[in-house]
Amino acid sequence: MRRIKLLLSYEGTGFSGWQRQKEDRTVQGEVEKALAVLHKKPVGVVAAGRTDAGVHAYGQVCHFDTDSSVPGQRFKEALNSLLPPDVRVITSREVEKTFHARFSALKRTYHYYIGTAGLFLPFDRNLCYKSRNIPSLPALNACARQIVGVHDFTSFTAAGDMSPSKVRDIFSSSFHMERGYMIYKIEGTAFLWKMVRSLVGTMLETAMLPSPAVRMKEILDSRDRRKAGTTAPAKGLFFFKVEYEQRYT
Repeated sequence: MRRIKLLLSYEGTGFSGWQRQKEDRTVQGEVEKALAVLHKKPVGVVAAGRTDAGVHAYGQVCHFDTDSSVPGQRFKEALNSLLPPDVRVITSREVEKTFHARFSALKRTYHYYIGTAGLFLPFDRNLCYKSRNIPSLPALNACARQIVGVHDFTSFTAAGDMSPSKVRDIFSSSFHMERGYMIYKIEGTAFLWKMVRSLVGTMLETAMLPSPAVRMKEILDSRDRRKAGTTAPAKGLFFFKVEYEQRYT
């Protein structure tokens, strides 16, 4: 058996998330369906992170094991000929059997896109969140800086999150403007269920208040989801990048 690493990009609008489901259309389901056609038997896929319904991916990573003799780089072409147009394999390559898309990851990066321009373009409707009232960048970044480091993020996760620990290590957190869009970038070891969207929604609200940095820290330290703000819509969120040791890249 050989292990193949895939780099995937997909638009999440038409999917009920990454994880395979019996009835609903999912990214994992489509990839495994294509692999089953190639192998003439079921083949399971493991991802670096499970995205929710409506969340997109620019650089999702997954792996599968195969007994096929097809060269690793050829799986890209073979799978793209079978996959629907809202999922694409960007690269495929054979890696060591010690590689694991989820457990070998060193850093994950998410981007959240917010439309701020007066003209909201047609193709933006499923790919970014439109907000009329945007706080100032200094106020937003004052909030964003409060979550950098190792913290308990109970205040920013969904009630159904099954993670045994809510502690996560965040390497960077910041907002910036780019081509008329406000983009939130966050990098960390891993993330809780709906954590990034909860952070974005909370910061958009908190940055409008007096002493936003103080208020954001109070919400974080409270470990109480009721103290946080609204969860931002899924359509603005992109699973942007996963980083691994050099030997796996």
